[in-house]
Amino acid sequence: MDQMTMPALRREIQDLAQAADHIRRANRILVMGCSGGGKSTLSLKIAARFGLDYVSIDRDVLWLPGWLQRGKDEQRAIIVSKVQGDRWIMDGTNPSTFDIRLPRTDLVIWVRMPRLICIWGAVSRWVKWVGRTRPEMAPGCNEKVDWEFLRFIWTFEEKFTPRVVSGLVEQGPDVPVFQLNSRRQMRELLDLLAASA
Repeated sequence: MDQMTMPALRREIQDLAQAADHIRRANRILVMGCSGGGKSTLSLKIAARFGLDYVSIDRDVLWLPGWLQRGKDEQRAIIVSKVQGDRWIMDGTNPSTFDIRLPRTDLVIWVRMPRLICIWGAVSRWVKWVGRTRPEMAPGCNEKVDWEFLRFIWTFEEKFTPRVVSGLVEQGPDVPVFQLNSRRQMRELLDLLAASA
């Protein structure tokens, strides 16, 4: 599915100030995007600023120590439990659980950075955390980068984005979506949120 045949998002937010206003009023926010794009960092900053519970799909749902994945049924059960909370920000992209997450979501922030930025983010994160587990990851999952992961990032836009867009249109047609496309735009958004009363 290419850009021409991809369904349009019905409630896309274009303006940075409008997005900041939505974030200020939201109780439940889904932050998604390619690995290395900065979604965890953004989520943690918004969580701290507005007192939202931070839920990491990687840490809280998907991974067990040693990079073992939980079973799909257990993952879904955990997500069902997490989305029942009153105020949260959830960091994770997988569209297979949009049917659970989007009906409880007030706003989607799509961190949609260029792939070279995502590659740089993943590699620099690995350098920072080499041999250790970063806080957004499950215990016992030391930071790693391999060719398969880099290939996933490099092909994310063409292979994964059509599924994301279809899932948003199908499972959350009335949920506002704001796309962040640069580090500068992310900094400007955080500045607006820091300045808010």
